[in-house]
Amino acid sequence: MSAINDPIADFLTRIRNAYRISKIEVSIPASNLKVRLAEILKAEGYIDDYARVPDKQQGLLVMQLRYDDDGKPVVRGIRRESRPGRRVYVNVDKMPRVRRGLGTAILSTSKGVMTDHQALQAKVGGEFICSVW
Repeated sequence: MSAINDPIADFLTRIRNAYRISKIEVSIPASNLKVRLAEILKAEGYIDDYARVPDKQQGLLVMQLRYDDDGKPVVRGIRRESRPGRRVYVNVDKMPRVRRGLGTAILSTSKGVMTDHQALQAKVGGEFICSVW
């Protein structure tokens, strides 16, 4: 198995692909940042639940995906914004609005990983990790 250059992009791609084939759950190699992203996705109602499962390496993050009553994915889109080759930073006064406020921007700030709404309340900017709608 080869090393992953961008583990966050891999995390988002695995979620996107699992929704595309209507999987109920997806397993992803765990890290503290990915667990925090899963916490935010659960709090915002994009996934049902998640669990960190130990294994012989770094552990797995198992996430239960959420679908609406018609069987359509709750997550319509998920996109990596800041990449290793092109970091995107935002100020509190230039906070991104995802789908005119209907989506969620996730930022890595000096006060931890948080949503755009939490960053506005805390009056902090940071690295714009991804957007979910």
